[in-house]
Amino acid sequence: MLKNYIKITFRSFRRRKGFFVINILGLSIGLACSLLIYLWINSEYQVDKFNEKDDQLFQVMKNYAEPDGINTGEDTPGRLADALANEMPEVEQSVSVFPPADYTFNGILTFGDTHVKANSKFAGREFFNVFSYPLLEGNGSTVLADPTAVAISEELATKLFQSSTEVVGKTIDWEGERVHGLFTVGGVFQFPPADATIQFDIVFSFNYLLDQFPQFSKWTSSGPSTYVILKENTDINNFDQKIEKFVQTKSQESPITLFTRPYSDRYLYGKYENGVLAGGRIEYIRLFTVIGIFILIIACINFMNLATAKASHRFKEIGVKKALGAGRSTLILQYLGESLWMAFMSLLLAMLFAELFMPQFNAITGKQLTLPWNTNFLFTAVAITTITGLIAGSYPALYLSGFNPANILKGGVVSGNIQHPKAERQIRKGLVVFQFVISFVLIVSVLAGYQQMEFIQSRNLGLDKDQVIHFTAEGKLTNNVNSFLSEIRKIPGISDASYMHGTLTGLHSGTSAVSWEGKDPDQTVDFESLGIGYDVIETLGIELKEGRGFSRDFNTEDSKVIFNETAIERMGIKDPVGKVVTLWGEEKQIIGVVKDFHFESLYEPIKPLFFQWTPSGENILVKIKGGKEQETLQQLADFYNEYNLGLTFDYAFLDEDYQALYVAEQRVSILSKYFAGFAILISCMGLLGLSIFTAERRQKEISIRKVLGASVIGITRLLSWNFLKLVSLASVIAVPITWYLIHEWLQRFAYRIEIGLGIFLLATGAILLIALATVSWQSIRAAVANPVESLRSE
Repeated sequence: MLKNYIKITFRSFRRRKGFFVINILGLSIGLACSLLIYLWINSEYQVDKFNEKDDQLFQVMKNYAEPDGINTGEDTPGRLADALANEMPEVEQSVSVFPPADYTFNGILTFGDTHVKANSKFAGREFFNVFSYPLLEGNGSTVLADPTAVAISEELATKLFQSSTEVVGKTIDWEGERVHGLFTVGGVFQFPPADATIQFDIVFSFNYLLDQFPQFSKWTSSGPSTYVILKENTDINNFDQKIEKFVQTKSQESPITLFTRPYSDRYLYGKYENGVLAGGRIEYIRLFTVIGIFILIIACINFMNLATAKASHRFKEIGVKKALGAGRSTLILQYLGESLWMAFMSLLLAMLFAELFMPQFNAITGKQLTLPWNTNFLFTAVAITTITGLIAGSYPALYLSGFNPANILKGGVVSGNIQHPKAERQIRKGLVVFQFVISFVLIVSVLAGYQQMEFIQSRNLGLDKDQVIHFTAEGKLTNNVNSFLSEIRKIPGISDASYMHGTLTGLHSGTSAVSWEGKDPDQTVDFESLGIGYDVIETLGIELKEGRGFSRDFNTEDSKVIFNETAIERMGIKDPVGKVVTLWGEEKQIIGVVKDFHFESLYEPIKPLFFQWTPSGENILVKIKGGKEQETLQQLADFYNEYNLGLTFDYAFLDEDYQALYVAEQRVSILSKYFAGFAILISCMGLLGLSIFTAERRQKEISIRKVLGASVIGITRLLSWNFLKLVSLASVIAVPITWYLIHEWLQRFAYRIEIGLGIFLLATGAILLIALATVSWQSIRAAVANPVESLRSE
């Protein structure tokens, strides 16, 4: 019996080759998209899950109140980790890490005549006990105990010493951001795994940082991140209540409250609104999960529609089987079996498609994914395929097995009423509408995402980021920044150059330790801070609202400060220029106020900021004149290589830094564009199949109309109109759904586009044109066919 069913299945496929090809292509494309989405989602869930004590590892976060709500941050006081370990019995181990997870300090390591670039972190002595970066040499509890000791990666050790063993105790020279000098190798660790968000080549002692920058020891300052290993079975809610006001017990001036979050949640759940968790990258995982499911549903709908539409070709088969005693359950199993055969044939093709598109998919997502031929992947692929096959075949199986054999064998089903009952036609139309509702939502979402990204890139940020490059002071340049700048200003294509501590778009210092005359004792303002040199304001084209910038004409610029508009507004100071504030216990005179500019992504409103003058800085900024970029960059590179023998000139454009703030959104936008295209392709394949069936079913009617004088255009319009009505209805239904979804997504941005009618009209027009092109092709073929042949065959 099974052998006969298999024969019947393949004979059915062979007789209706066109429908078979449409179905198998639709299912294979849908399955390929779902497999790629599954691989990406699985990879996202693995980020930061590598730590042995993952369920006990937490990051301490801070909240602080501002007039516009509660802000949440990862930077905490530098002494917090030790204090928690000493005073909270729930804390098994704790560590401070600086800078925060997404940033590193760059520098040059030298051993003998070997120079190697490296990325660095500062961490407390318990770092290698808190995080599972295996030490190949050294002891986790002592490797960073000495302030001048460092731990280096296995790869870095090989580059420096041509070996990763027997290197403990060797002395290396570091020239880089924040610190420079001689250090002793205390340990060698395995390089962080690719799915770790904290990436680095070398780890310095956090105690060394505290010695060099005492402000990190103040409870009113912040910068480092704090991580703790809590003892097993710790009640996290009770622990959060205990530490909430912990910083106030050390400094009543501090405005921050504390709470914890699981460390491995940081990557996916990184967004907070008004002090409450509000999502993060997990939203994109949910989005693409839904997209993957919907693409499969669209492919399943194609199968359902085409299977029920071509049911008339199998009525006699069904009648004979029922007359010979086949039960409905037997027929249902047969047709579900056909659907599963189709699904698993599609799976093989889907894996081929996924393998072919994997390089492009990796380029978009920034990952190194492969098809993992392991048990978990194969089980998932088989499960998805089985569910797809059952869903796709369920309605056709129930529909085909439900016909009355007496009516079938009498020929009644061929007359029309039973062959295409009204309910069945309505269901098929409803499925088509559902397909194109999904397609419409995807198209409009892609268009909205594109418009928002364009808005971000074209918005006036309050500074001139174009033609500005930046690079890190390394090697000889580290201690000779000002003389280097004096020389490069002589290059004709350079209009200005300066330096700063940190980076404009990410790494800042922060503090609430600012006081001024008339300040409300209960008021706290959390400021961002940047140390800058002369000419930074001019180099970046930041406008002064009043006062002046830092100038070489004055010798006391280290006692001056410049605020932005938002800071002055929060402070409530009128006529601020000339007034004095107290910063970290030192008096500073306000010499200027700059107009607000964006130094973070447009997700965030502009925050209070002040500039301090610093005699040197590790981040070099160079403004290049337009029209001679390549020539100027070459001259700058030649001078740099001569100045810093043995080091390469690595730079980046500032506008690229701003674009990098939205790399996740850009990747999602590109992926959405591809998946929207696949959804529309699958939907149109189904529409094509239905138009082929309609043309076949109405061939006699078309021939009679042609004999009676109907034109090709008229017949094409007749055959296409019903499909276009369905697509139009789908667009009408999809508009409110799409508006709501886009509106919710845009709320994530502090600065965003307005959703206009044009985007919906554009999407509607695009879908109608695509649908028209799809059905018109088959309609025109039917309309130009010779009516004599059709009528003679009848």
